Amino acid sequence: MGAQASPAEQAHRNSRILASVAATIIALSCGTNYGFSAWAPQFADRLQLSATDINLIGNAGNIGMYAMGIPGGILIDSRGPRWGVLMGCICLSAGYFPLKSAYDNGPGSMSVPLLCFFGLLTGMGGCTAFSAAIKASASNWPQHRGTATAFPLSAFGLSAFFYTSLAAVIYNGDTSGMLQLLAFGTTAMTAVGMIFLRIVPTTPGDESGAYGVVPEDDQASAKRNDSLGESTKMHRTHSRQSHSRAGSKGSVRNEPASEVSSLMGSDEEGPGDIDPEPKNPYHAHNRPEITGWALLRTPKFWQLFVMLSLLCGVGLMTINNIGNNAKALWHHYDDSASKDFILKRQLTHVSILSFCSFLGRLASGIGSDALIHRHASRFWTLVASASIFVAAQVIALTLQNPQHLFWLSGLTGLAYGVLFGVYPALVADAFGASGLGINWGCMTWAPVLSGNVYNLAYGVILDHHSVFKSGPGEGGGERSCDEGRDCYASAYWVTLGSSVVGVLWSLWCIRQEKVELMREGRRERRGREV
Repeated sequence: MGAQASPAEQAHRNSRILASVAATIIALSCGTNYGFSAWAPQFADRLQLSATDINLIGNAGNIGMYAMGIPGGILIDSRGPRWGVLMGCICLSAGYFPLKSAYDNGPGSMSVPLLCFFGLLTGMGGCTAFSAAIKASASNWPQHRGTATAFPLSAFGLSAFFYTSLAAVIYNGDTSGMLQLLAFGTTAMTAVGMIFLRIVPTTPGDESGAYGVVPEDDQASAKRNDSLGESTKMHRTHSRQSHSRAGSKGSVRNEPASEVSSLMGSDEEGPGDIDPEPKNPYHAHNRPEITGWALLRTPKFWQLFVMLSLLCGVGLMTINNIGNNAKALWHHYDDSASKDFILKRQLTHVSILSFCSFLGRLASGIGSDALIHRHASRFWTLVASASIFVAAQVIALTLQNPQHLFWLSGLTGLAYGVLFGVYPALVADAFGASGLGINWGCMTWAPVLSGNVYNLAYGVILDHHSVFKSGPGEGGGERSCDEGRDCYASAYWVTLGSSVVGVLWSLWCIRQEKVELMREGRRERRGREV
């Protein structure tokens, strides 16, 4: 049996737990862009915006979320996670409060470009605060990074579900009230979380920020007959050593924790903290670190970049427009359905999307680690994601009864969660973990193009089928489409093609990975023979 933790170790552990709770609270307010569809249709009606206009605002939020990956990562790596949360708090506040004001003041109160700018700020805020939460969680638990990051990742996926459900209870379908909740809620939760979020030195009592080792009760792989003091000394003396005498899995560098700790651990550390098997070719040990401009010259980067672009754009189109889908289907299915009734259905589907994204992220992380443990490729998780996307697009093209729309929202959320639950690990496997912040930031540019193209295509198609219920300026000039599935079906033919290509592309990536591993095996055998 392991020795009982000392008071200093227990206090140290409690500090890390508190920081992890703070990271989870912050992440719960960072994924609110995925709840855009819960208020977008009413926002468009109130301000007399076309479907193209409202999709431009939604796209701006997506661009802010993904394009801030690199600059946000640089800020967090250089100044620490609290600076990232502070910037996120400011951007979320500066985005949602003006959007609420625009809704309250009605048509003409703000131009579409200005509304897009405020949407952009909400995405930027969510991105930087979430990156800081992940960084702190991973740094505080070097031996349990998979579990530690699972909590903020899951909270991020639940963000839209949390806010839409809370808004339904408090404001009972009032769009102004929901925007007010988003404005005050995201600002308050990130501000409170920032107070308690910090990177705790891994050695109890060491406030210098240098890496040591975690307390003995956290070292699953430690040999029980070695001392904590000896392993601490080994880590501090040899910053690039792979294993200390305590059997700690990852190499730990003697640099400030608040600046250089990676998101996923060192190269030698198995994703999800599963002990690597020596002869497992799918473990990413002893692979070169690649980052910066060298990344763009690597074929593997473009394999992953194209794959993410193909599938993420598919998911974003439905995420941003599930409210429009519900509205179009209900107008065709039951023309007596009231606005309040349709609004509640829209909120329900946003909640389903969010909750299924949460489930997908958990299943993807655990499942991909299980695949690696069984000597299989992590890319099979992407095959699953792409296949679920194919099924979702087929449903969107055939579904006419709005009471069954939960199949589309549920499968889309699940596929999207599976996609993002595994992708950081794929990037870390391919290019090493020390540069994951910048590498992941580069990768998140992939959805910017596809997300814009698919969302704008949906908006143009819906506008083409929509008419004003009354003339502009008369009764609000609300645009409406009563053709049901035909209002948006053409857009889903585009995303169906993208999903099918995604399945084929992921299978090709598996083949390429096998070829690469065979080449590495032959080189190793030749090296041993020499």
